[in-house]
Amino acid sequence: MSLLSINFKYPLVIPHYDDVYFMKQALQEAEAAYKKGEVPVGAIVVVDNRIIARAHNLTETLTDVTAHAEIQAITAASNFLGGKYLRDCTIYVTLEPCQMCAGALFWSQISNIVFGARDQQRGCIALKTKLHPKTKIKGGVLEKEAAAILKRFFIEKRNLN
Repeated sequence: MSLLSINFKYPLVIPHYDDVYFMKQALQEAEAAYKKGEVPVGAIVVVDNRIIARAHNLTETLTDVTAHAEIQAITAASNFLGGKYLRDCTIYVTLEPCQMCAGALFWSQISNIVFGARDQQRGCIALKTKLHPKTKIKGGVLEKEAAAILKRFFIEKRNLN
């Protein structure tokens, strides 16, 4: 019997991978950071619709100001790929990268940056940070959800003091 002659009771479901799907994955990382008492920012790196790195802020856990989600994700993706360049990769991050992270993304030569919420004061757009000439940036993907977790975190932090 060939595969073409099989009568499937249920149709095959092929997942639809798009920016919303992957940003939801980054939001799961932000939730993990939130549960650890970290500023809830999550990031994932994707190549060919495959997640190759997941990360979230670890600045408090590691007592390291450079342990932002993007930096952790760049390191994990580079280790996975066996090289320092992330060409043909996309990073999904719940908050617009800061100047430090944008610089690291510049040096990684990442192809695409997709972020959720804007950081009007410390974000790479507001600070006019240069990205790699071949890097494309897109913001506002699940912006409300990404902003909501940050707002919730800081409201709770302020109420504890």
